Amino acid sequence: MTSTLRVNGVDLVAEASGALIWPEAATIVVADLHLEKGSAMARRGTLLPPYDSRATLDRLEDAIARTRARRVICLGDSFHDGDAPERLDAVEVARLVRLTRLVEWIWIIGNHDARPGGRTRDTARQAVPRAWGGRAEAVVTFGALTFRHEADRQAGPGEVSGHFHPKAAIATRARRITGRCFATDGRRLILPAFGAYAGGLDVLDPAISDLFERGFHAYLIGRATVRAFPSARLSPVW
Repeated sequence: MTSTLRVNGVDLVAEASGALIWPEAATIVVADLHLEKGSAMARRGTLLPPYDSRATLDRLEDAIARTRARRVICLGDSFHDGDAPERLDAVEVARLVRLTRLVEWIWIIGNHDARPGGRTRDTARQAVPRAWGGRAEAVVTFGALTFRHEADRQAGPGEVSGHFHPKAAIATRARRITGRCFATDGRRLILPAFGAYAGGLDVLDPAISDLFERGFHAYLIGRATVRAFPSARLSPVW
């Protein structure tokens, strides 16, 4: 199940997968894939099943096929760190290359994407090997929407971003529901993390909520649904 929302006059679809669909532009937008986070955690002694990249790409490939998208925009932090492309399994690399050749592919550069020591935009771009396809940008604008990694407080209407991995909670009479969410006030939109191991930050945290001066709606992702709730109805994420 999906839920429709409107940002700066543009009709968009929030999917339970965590992907944002822009039907009119045949575009899929995803944020914070954090590919190879599992292998990064393993290096630090936290052993997790090493299948997060595969699971993330499975869901992304499914979304592309299902929606017949002609463009994919990845909103930064596509890789968990600058060395992640070197750790990605060859089978998944081949699949990723096939996908970038199938559609127009845009890598928005995030704070996790730069290689160690990389401080400029040019060195950050090296985090995605050129041979893998797609083009890397800091910010892109299509029509009424502007896509970047982290929200800019000074941005005008139509900003779409990621970075914060928003999560939300709702308390009902029967139970408490917590999950990833989209957050929007109709002027700007923040996407949930798409990556399997990406984690999240309470959408009520001031780092997120202060970006919406007049309140917002959280589109809470359930097992197979997306439901909208006004920010006043949300509970803190435990």
